[in-house]
Amino acid sequence: MRTPLLAGITMAALALTGCNKQAPAPAPSETPSLDATPANAPGTTLTDAVVQLPAVAGNPGVAYFTIAQGSGPARKLVAVHVDGAGKAEMHQSMSKDGMMAMEPLADVALDSGKSVAFKPGGNHVMLFDLAPSLKAGGVTEVTITLDNGDKASAKAKVVAPGEAVGAADAGAMDHMDHM
Repeated sequence: MRTPLLAGITMAALALTGCNKQAPAPAPSETPSLDATPANAPGTTLTDAVVQLPAVAGNPGVAYFTIAQGSGPARKLVAVHVDGAGKAEMHQSMSKDGMMAMEPLADVALDSGKSVAFKPGGNHVMLFDLAPSLKAGGVTEVTITLDNGDKASAKAKVVAPGEAVGAADAGAMDHMDHM
């Protein structure tokens, strides 16, 4: 009876010895770098990224950018991540009964050959639980996720509250007091 058990232990030991072999070293071009950034989704570009800090510490900040789906099938933007923000939510500003209001967005359609601007007074990303390391004049990274799991990233300029974030700034809703 000990023979089958001994044979089983021997086979398991032989199988595990393969685990001690080191994998071949990657070719120099495959070696990861700390400076590496994720490859952007094919045909998708993210530009004009800006993170605006809140007027009052502890309140949410806001992110703006333009995303373009230059080629390929139509996609949906389903998530946004901003380095230094604990949570990011896509929102839409709109006029409702003569007053400005915000609604969360589950996703944003991206048609092939078109771009969508996240700007003051329209689509934007509310940023919660901002890290103290985010300072005006600095840079952070914005990463978007599409419905197929592809991602695109861009560096974003960090600006002070009230600082202009682009030509679309006119008529902007004050996002600093909304949670």
